[in-house]
Amino acid sequence: MKRILIAVDDTKGTKEIFNKTLHVCKCLAPEQIILTFVEKFEGRSFLEDLLEEPELSTLKEALEGTEYKEALDARANKVLSHYKNLLEDSPPVPPVKTDLRTGHPAEEILKAAKEENADLIIMGSRSKRASSIFMGSVSRAVSNMAEVPVMIVK
Repeated sequence: MKRILIAVDDTKGTKEIFNKTLHVCKCLAPEQIILTFVEKFEGRSFLEDLLEEPELSTLKEALEGTEYKEALDARANKVLSHYKNLLEDSPPVPPVKTDLRTGHPAEEILKAAKEENADLIIMGSRSKRASSIFMGSVSRAVSNMAEVPVMIVK
């Protein structure tokens, strides 16, 4: 296992599973860990889930350089730094790369895994949320469409 991609966010669920993730990474001894955070413009907005890539790209361009985008980036970088520090404070650890993306979480996680040549994707599951019935589960979508193994930690 050379490269592990870990999808993180700022939810309570990620905080709860990250200790388990640390243990898994220690056992697998990868050469690199990639922490990926996917920004969403409006949290769990139905509107964003209805946008196709051209519309989403236009929205990304329109928001670039705005205070709103800067606030999103600051929050995301804080989360990425937090999890990177947790990894690095638990040696031995391979090099840790942070990856900030914007868009549909499942699609961006899959793109990141492909671009980074990840051998494994690790992520949490939010299966207890009622909204997953209507919107679909990010972890389910990633596990169904990934070209590499996906470990869903609960």
